[in-house]
Amino acid sequence: MHKGRLEAFSDGVIAIIITIMVLEIKVPHEATIEALLKLIPVFISYVISFIYVGIYWNNHHHLFQSVKTVDGKVLWSNLFLLFWLSLIPFASGWMGENHFQDITVPLYGVVLLGCAFSYYILTLSLLKNHKQESVLHLALGNKFKEKASLVLYVVGLIISFWFPKLAFIIYTIVAIIWLAPDKRIEKVVREIYD
Repeated sequence: MHKGRLEAFSDGVIAIIITIMVLEIKVPHEATIEALLKLIPVFISYVISFIYVGIYWNNHHHLFQSVKTVDGKVLWSNLFLLFWLSLIPFASGWMGENHFQDITVPLYGVVLLGCAFSYYILTLSLLKNHKQESVLHLALGNKFKEKASLVLYVVGLIISFWFPKLAFIIYTIVAIIWLAPDKRIEKVVREIYD
């Protein structure tokens, strides 16, 4: 099957996720600095979540640049990723509204871990669908960032039950690690076609 519909659908869902997140930020009823300051936790959780969704969109785009075809397993793996991404607005909004307290940060950590795990499943599905000498196989050799992220998510999740703000800082560090786009695919494509 051709990959075009999967990419278009994924882009649409991700655009909706970002729209939902921004709509969750409620405008204050008072026109005061104090009313605006009360929104700082909501805004912080929005910014980090926006960055996360942007990272997944960016890496998804790069990933599919090296993909020729998809099959049913890839379609379902992609839907699994979109499911977890679609939970970000809820988890992010709840966490921000409650000022990073109690169970909100662990839930956010579970959602981030679900996103990372489902992205990993998607890459495995794609790798099984392509030959060993394909651009995809050549590009996805080093998985240091993926492994480091998973470890940090698990550590953050464990810590979040006792120190939720520290866990949020760990989640922010993972986002910072991924801010630089994954250049592995671009590098391999450039080497092959230059």
